Amino acid sequence: MILVTGGAGYIGSHANKELTLAGYETVVLDNMSYGHEDFLKWGVYENVDLGDLDSLRKVFQKYKIEAVMHFAAFTYVGESVEDPQKYYLNNLKNTLNLLQVMNEFKIKKIIFSSTCATYGNPQEIPITETHPQDPISPYGKAKLMVEQVLSDYSIAYGLRYVSLRYFNAAGADPDGDVGERHNPETHLIPLILDAAAGKREDIKIFGTDYTTHDGTCIRDYIHVTDLADAHIKALKYLENGGKSEVFNLGNGNGFSVKQVIEEARKVTGKEIKSTETDRRPGDPPVLVGSSKKAREILKWQPKYDNLTEIISTAWEWHKKDNADMM
Repeated sequence: MILVTGGAGYIGSHANKELTLAGYETVVLDNMSYGHEDFLKWGVYENVDLGDLDSLRKVFQKYKIEAVMHFAAFTYVGESVEDPQKYYLNNLKNTLNLLQVMNEFKIKKIIFSSTCATYGNPQEIPITETHPQDPISPYGKAKLMVEQVLSDYSIAYGLRYVSLRYFNAAGADPDGDVGERHNPETHLIPLILDAAAGKREDIKIFGTDYTTHDGTCIRDYIHVTDLADAHIKALKYLENGGKSEVFNLGNGNGFSVKQVIEEARKVTGKEIKSTETDRRPGDPPVLVGSSKKAREILKWQPKYDNLTEIISTAWEWHKKDNADMM
């Protein structure tokens, strides 16, 4: 069985579905601090907090776990600056707990949900895996620390890991079984769709004077189902004896804030009011990653790699999830 921590969240639930479709049995471990009960559609569920070592050990005793996919983490960059302790306790200390119990039970394979935030401000575009890692937030720092721990554990204990550094996860399951639902919501595409659905008055554009073709920030959006597929391929890579590795996950091309808003207008047929305002501190003009390494080694090929498909699946989910407001 595959243990999926944070499997009731956005990316974890999509990965859990793809694991099930690929023939794996799963155990979802989530404390429901940010998870959703209606996302628990596959596998078996255990309500366990990674801070509780005894409860964690019972899960490993109860199930024959072969590998772990670790999604459980807090992900609000701004909040991590305001409350770093929350992030170091959950994203770092609780991951150490998980690795401790894995070591006790001799579980040697883990796929770690990392982030492009470990790179900090980009020195070159597209960002490759060899780009210097100099995170500028406690969120990015905690993820980088876990990567360093994994490297040390790999050397000392024979743990084999794949660390996947995501760029901007977006979209929703094409079948509409699960999708993106955060509270509070901070991601651009669902915020735009909130404006399209009338849940908010407008979408704010933070800065229009960047050194980009239309003055707004450019980001690399990767469909969540393609992310989930990369996790399956990373698992098979480890099952086939692959050595510990890190991979970027992105489309390798970027879209500006204005481009995303304009595409959302086309997909939804809504006007979508936008309001231009000041830059936010810490927003680089361009964040685009190279996934050449994942494509070559994992044979990963994104299926939903154009902006229209990404926004369309997100909009279908958004309408379904907000049916009472539409």
